[in-house]
Formats: sequence, C-alpha cells, structure tokens
Amino acid sequence: MPPKIDVRGVSKVVRTRAGLVPVLDDISFSVADGEFVAVIGPSGCGKSTLLGVLAGFERPDAGMVRVDGEPVDEPRRTAIFIFQQPSLFPWLDLRGNLLLALNGASAEARQQLAAPYIALVGLDGFAHAFPHQLSGGMLQRAELARALMVKPEILYMDEPFGSLDALTRLRMRAELLRILSRERHTVLFVTHDVEEALHLADRVLVLSPRPARIQAVIEVTLPRPRVLSSPELLALKASLLRELGVDERPVPDP
Repeated sequence: MPPKIDVRGVSKVVRTRAGLVPVLDDISFSVADGEFVAVIGPSGCGKSTLLGVLAGFERPDAGMVRVDGEPVDEPRRTAIFIFQQPSLFPWLDLRGNLLLALNGASAEARQQLAAPYIALVGLDGFAHAFPHQLSGGMLQRAELARALMVKPEILYMDEPFGSLDALTRLRMRAELLRILSRERHTVLFVTHDVEEALHLADRVLVLSPRPARIQAVIEVTLPRPRVLSSPELLALKASLLRELGVDERPVPDP
C-alpha cells in the first residue's frame, strides 16, 4: 500500500537577521495511513519547521512532500494543524467556536455535529462557556474537538500539550489515545517529551541538531495502553535518550 505521507530529500534554509541558516537537511521518510509518528529532537533543531513544510505552510528549498501521491504546495482541506497555544476566539463560547469550523455546512448539520464532538472530548456541560472560563486542559480538548469536527485525514500537532502541567498532560495523552481509538487519523506529533513520544507513537523520528537530519528511527510496537514503568518501555526510553545525548545512568564517584 502506498504511504499516506511521503517525504523525499527535504531541505530548508531560513533567512534571519544574521543571514541564511540551514534548518532541514535532506530529510526523507514516509508515514502509513492511520500511523502515529512522533518527531523529537534538540530544542531549535527544526521540528516545527519540518511540520510546517509537511502541512504546506512552508515551501522546502529542495525535495518534495506528497500526500496520497499528490505534491503538497499549500495547506490541504483534509489536514488540520493544532498548535501549542489554543486559538479559540475569546468572544465566542465553546459551541460557537466549534461551529465556525463548519463554515459552508448547513445550519442544521452544524448544530447536529457540535454536541457529539463536545461530548467526545469530555466537555459536556461547557458548550456555552467562554475560553476564559476553561482550564488549559479544557482549552486543548476544545481545540481537538474543533479539529476533529471537520473529519481530517491528517492531524499535524505541534507540541499541543507543551504548556500544560504534568498531570494534565498525562490526562490529555490518555484522552487523545481514547479519541484516536474511535476515529482513524494519521498523526504527526512534535514533542520535546521522550515519555510522551513513547506513550503515544507507533514510531519516533529522532532529529539531529540543526541542520536537522533523521538521526534514528525507533519503532514502538508495544500494545496500548502502555505502562510507562514497564521494562520494555524503560529500555526504549533509555535508547531514545542516548540518541538525544542524555545518559540517565548515575555518574560514579571519582
């Protein structure tokens, strides 16, 4: 079966005040339909730039991205980008924000779709709450609901849980997995969190320091739900940390 997303030889140079900065260098990989792929690497290595190129918001300087065999040169209606910071309109309640995602649909269809997706992300009873009345985790659930309502084939997620506290992050990860078990989507997920990548993904791409190349690919074949303290996952965590230049073993006394 051909890949859902096919990335071949992608390179990208960014212009800054200091001059031209190579960010991505000859990146190639593919993603199967319905696969969850996490992207991790050092801070500033180009993870978000890569996601922007995949989603069609940025053009590569070399190489090609294809979705379903078609070149990507602009954002596609079949894909949704979820950012780290929630982007709900503050003057609309939760239901109003969700209905905006369905512009072009009939009023009746919009009304019928909103309630099930509010329930899907566990926000029953908050349909008429405004963004300032929702917690950080609730705002991210609302972002997910708004994205899923348009039934995207691909979700591009750029550290969507990065601004949340540790406990809320764990809950949001469980929530995302629950939703994805009910609705099939192909997911590209950028994160700094090693455990988050291993908890969620079928495969983890490790990027090198800038200019980013794919340094390693780690397959995560453990069944879900995954126990983060299991020996198998701890071994994968140690391997992933070594790829990132971190060794958790204690330093012997001199």
